[in-house]
Amino acid sequence: MDAHQLTIDQAQQIVDEWIKTLGVRYFNELTNMALLMEEVGELARIAARRFGEQSFKAGEHPEALADELADVLFVLICLANQTGTNLAQALLRSIDKKSKRDAQRHLENPKLL
Repeated sequence: MDAHQLTIDQAQQIVDEWIKTLGVRYFNELTNMALLMEEVGELARIAARRFGEQSFKAGEHPEALADELADVLFVLICLANQTGTNLAQALLRSIDKKSKRDAQRHLENPKLL
């Protein structure tokens, strides 16, 4: 499958198939929430070094950012799957909500100009 053509629905299906075959079963929601926070922390560590003022230690690589983003996405998809959440639909609702609520807010924010 071409990664450039992967839909959110397909990603949810691929993760579900992986969990049910190689992962045996989903961890419970609380465990996955903790794992999500762990992965976000690893992403923050890379971002602080790549974009912030901290430096990389020996063996750490800036290109690990993509891997950490993917790890966050994987666990997020696990949580969505096990709670019956369609991420594509939820994302569209979120964008619609933000578009209505923030229609002028960001355009009028002098900090963003």
